[in-house]
Amino acid sequence: MTKYIFFLFISCTSFFFSQKKDSAVLISEISIDTYKRPSSFMSSTKSVSVVSENLLNQNPPERMLESVNQTAGTRIEERSPSSYRISIRGSTLRSPFGVRNIKVYFDDFILSDASGNTYFNLLSPELIDKIEIYKGPESGDYGSATGGSVMLRTRRSEHLSSHISVGSYGTFNQSFDFSKQSGKHFFEMFQNYFRTDSYREQSATERKQVYMKDHFQYSEKASLRAMLLYTDLQYQTPGGLTLEQMQANRKQARPATKTLPGAKEQNAGIHNKMVIAGLSHEYKFNPDFSHFILVQGSYVDFKNPFITNFEKRFENNLALRTHLNYDKGWEKISLNYRLGFEGGVNGILIRNYDNDRGFTGHPQNFDHIKNTSGFYFLSQKLNISEKLFTDISVSLNLNSYQWERQFPETENGRVKFRNQWLPNFGISYLIGKNLSVRGKIGKGNSTPTNEEIRASDQKFNLSLVPEYGWNKEIGVRKQFGRILFFEGNYFDFRMKNTIVRRQNESGEEYFTNQGETVQKGFEFILESQKIKLKNNFLNDFKFRFSGSFYHFKFENYKQGNENFSGNNLTGVPETTVNSLLNFTFLKKLSVDYSHFYTSVIPLNDMNTIWSKSSLVGNIQFRYPVRLEKTQLNFYLQIQNLYNTEYVSGFDINAFGSRFYNPAARRNFILGIKVNFY
Repeated sequence: MTKYIFFLFISCTSFFFSQKKDSAVLISEISIDTYKRPSSFMSSTKSVSVVSENLLNQNPPERMLESVNQTAGTRIEERSPSSYRISIRGSTLRSPFGVRNIKVYFDDFILSDASGNTYFNLLSPELIDKIEIYKGPESGDYGSATGGSVMLRTRRSEHLSSHISVGSYGTFNQSFDFSKQSGKHFFEMFQNYFRTDSYREQSATERKQVYMKDHFQYSEKASLRAMLLYTDLQYQTPGGLTLEQMQANRKQARPATKTLPGAKEQNAGIHNKMVIAGLSHEYKFNPDFSHFILVQGSYVDFKNPFITNFEKRFENNLALRTHLNYDKGWEKISLNYRLGFEGGVNGILIRNYDNDRGFTGHPQNFDHIKNTSGFYFLSQKLNISEKLFTDISVSLNLNSYQWERQFPETENGRVKFRNQWLPNFGISYLIGKNLSVRGKIGKGNSTPTNEEIRASDQKFNLSLVPEYGWNKEIGVRKQFGRILFFEGNYFDFRMKNTIVRRQNESGEEYFTNQGETVQKGFEFILESQKIKLKNNFLNDFKFRFSGSFYHFKFENYKQGNENFSGNNLTGVPETTVNSLLNFTFLKKLSVDYSHFYTSVIPLNDMNTIWSKSSLVGNIQFRYPVRLEKTQLNFYLQIQNLYNTEYVSGFDINAFGSRFYNPAARRNFILGIKVNFY
């Protein structure tokens, strides 16, 4: 650590005494899409983080953890390879795995199902060209999630590349990416294969993926987009360990007990196949009016041999989004209206059997759930003199589900949640060219997902209701000349009917509404441009620091005779600080040096058990070799540089104190990416 601080000091000294201006686009001029409503980052009313190419380059082949975790207020937690979840401002309180309480869009299309669940781990990081993360409720254009929204964007320019890499624990990755403009069509084809034996027992992973899209601009006024994505993902799940088990052997899978077999014995894991296809159409009637519509469908074949049962799920999803847009500009005023609807239907057939060492045994329960959700929305954006920007929206959100037990007995019913009006108001003001202040207030509402209505305890939880709350925040963005950018945000989110996770003595989960939470926090980012240096050895330098400081507490939270009011929110660290330093040496060798600090985390609602703080460092070396119309990009990644013993994803409120999923020690990835010009 001392060497790191000394190296940073020397580099910063060179920065201040040898700098010259870089011609790259200023950070304040970054454009965000905001789902077909582009705006500059500096003037946006949103609390948004952008994961650009520089951050995406930090990812190893199997995950987006390294890039997303460099953004303030957002963390990807990894329990085991391919079993990870996204936390936006503590939103994983109710997510043992997967992504819930966050709406995820994929280009024009919707990756989240009608109940709010998203299979985020099905996507290869190499497919994604840019990520926009909207923190907190964005209920106007994006519906009812209280955690936030994530916009994933694929490539929009011509490109041809091939990639292969190998690494520790039998890691192998191969991909091919081709995109080209041909007449009125812009095509992309992407293919990926990844596998690893991984660090722990019973944690091997294999992913196969194919993706195709076509953007057909068939007239000056109209365009048609088509997309097809197929993923076949298999990964084993080693299960959580107690502290004593982890200290004895970090690599072991969850061992057997006197009453239950172990993860390896039961061949615990997940096999998830998904195909999603969609069409979207955009038409401009005239310069002021336009219309957008998308229709999509998906099918999921999901198998999960667990310690106590073998679950099979078959899911069908249909979704529609449409909106009418009005854009009008005058000399000093521009106005935009959007009126629309988004909705989906999700049908899921769940069959549970005894798990006979990885094979289906006697049937336990067969159930069917049909979840229907949607929202009508109206939003307005107003820009006055390129100084004052307002964003006002309201949505009416609807959600209901039908449930049916088919075996061993038959019963059925319907639950309809109360319709929710969710307003949002944001304002941003530019004080000069390089300083903006913003404020925002909005209401969010998050209904239970299918996996919470009917959790792994195989009971229908008909008393579970949506959680909801109001979020208020203020922020400032400042550009210092052409060198530095700073952003700071303070928010205060009050949530009621908070959904929390529980486990029974068999390790099966269930969910319940418990009281309220008060979530206050400050988030920041400090980032430089790439600074050219008058030095033949160290040619340029760029840095990025981000972090969050949270004060998240339970309120009015009682469980039996226990009163947890005033306790820290389970699974959320009070402090995270991240850094990324980019260097170029000898005009060729690029070095990316990153750090992730996480403070202690409460692992149960009683706050009697806490994790240890951790500091994890990574380093990457990249070296390009140009051969006529081909560029070979060699790279070496060293993950967990300091060989830290840490956990990157805890099982909170775990029965039997099995909280711990140990992360890999120091490991290596060596690869080559070939770009063709």
